[in-house]
Amino acid sequence: MKQKQTYKADIITVAQVAGVSPATVSRAMNHPDLVSPATRKKIEKAIRKTGYIRNRAAQAMYGRRSATLGLVVPTVNYSIFAELVQSFNDAVSELGFTLLLATHNYDLHTEYRVIRKLLEHRVDGIALIGLDHGEDTYRLFKSQNVPVIAVWSYSETARIPCIGADNHEAGQVAARHILSLGHRRIGFIFPPMTENDRARGRLKAARDILHAAGVPCPDAHSVQSLYSIAQSKAACRELLARDLSLTALICGNDVIAQGAIAAAQELGLRIPQDISIIGIGDFVGSGDSFPALTTVRIPAQEIGAQAGQMLIESIAATDTAQNVNFRFPVSLKQRDTTAPPP
Repeated sequence: MKQKQTYKADIITVAQVAGVSPATVSRAMNHPDLVSPATRKKIEKAIRKTGYIRNRAAQAMYGRRSATLGLVVPTVNYSIFAELVQSFNDAVSELGFTLLLATHNYDLHTEYRVIRKLLEHRVDGIALIGLDHGEDTYRLFKSQNVPVIAVWSYSETARIPCIGADNHEAGQVAARHILSLGHRRIGFIFPPMTENDRARGRLKAARDILHAAGVPCPDAHSVQSLYSIAQSKAACRELLARDLSLTALICGNDVIAQGAIAAAQELGLRIPQDISIIGIGDFVGSGDSFPALTTVRIPAQEIGAQAGQMLIESIAATDTAQNVNFRFPVSLKQRDTTAPPP
């Protein structure tokens, strides 16, 4: 009977196959940012060839890194954070880290529990969306002293390092575009403001721009909708049924805008001849819809890639308490859903 092979490749085997020292193999796995891409590729090829598997449990016992990162997003429905998640994953994977993705469905209590679970798994760092987080979450970060970064939103006064767009600027760009076309009867479809700094910043900024221009923003001109095409369709139908003679709608993001477009078309309104609609985000597919959506672009792909690199840099740094904030500009993408009022 053929005896079962019990040989297991170790780090020395990998080093021999790759033509490097065992110390270089160890450095590539535990501090990939300190090893050149060419050397990392040789080591990765040797690992695949030998079938070597690291003993994570032994590493944890000796205080070694897990080479895992946590990314917590509100949702994976639609394409709201799809580009950001993909580019973040690509950036950290290139440096040898594995991504653990979790969602909290816009519930900050759930977010806190999710983050606790990630920390129990000894992730090396955590990225999370936005700047609204529970006090328990902030205390948890402080007590654990784990590198953390807020992604998607930018603020000079953020309590943790942040990288993203200024949501006030996004709201301003949307409002100025609608005003520049000559609209003065403008409606708003936004999600609930509680625990959502992105929506809150955009709506406040847009309203401020309209007020400064002498354009009224009564409560009757606004409705709320979650980030759902079905719900935003219903909200838009409710708003337009009020017979307010609105000529333009500013929507909290592209998902809500797509629902508003569908509702307006079902009501027999022509876009943009009868009503203009603008979103915020420039998600995948927004430019390919019919009609193509006018929106304010938030560079999600660039934000995700930069966030991944910044988080890994903070893991390697000795001082994790220093806030490093980075702001990406937003830009108008004028397409087919906005035009001067009828």
